[in-house]
Amino acid sequence: MSRRESAADGSTGDRSRFGLRGRVRGLFALRPFLLALVLSTVGLVVGGSVPVVGVVGRFLGIAVAGFALGLVWPTRRYVEAGLAGALVAGLGFVLSALVTPLFPVVAEYGVRIAGVGTTAGLVAALLGHYLGRDLRVGLTRDL
Repeated sequence: MSRRESAADGSTGDRSRFGLRGRVRGLFALRPFLLALVLSTVGLVVGGSVPVVGVVGRFLGIAVAGFALGLVWPTRRYVEAGLAGALVAGLGFVLSALVTPLFPVVAEYGVRIAGVGTTAGLVAALLGHYLGRDLRVGLTRDL
């Protein structure tokens, strides 16, 4: 079978869907990422505004944002949730470090501080997304 014959019967489209391009294309989508980014930002701000819990509230807010994305979105979006949580948490840590009176100390260890915030945001978003998907599957499964 030549390429022209396979193109005529449409079998090349099936092959590209299962190839590397098809897998990479399904790995990341812009709409869920933007939704996760907005939800994570709102979660960081709202969670950080609770006076008693402080920094822990930020990560709880990011986890709730990942939970909401997992509950609402019909497919797995771990990459988008994790990336959004990591970006928002890292940026939040760096911006909060700029207004601290210990700025000279923070300036020396800024990359490490941002790394800790980014990792914690990534873990919080992934855990929240997993729990949200688990709840959605549990609610929609037939008994």
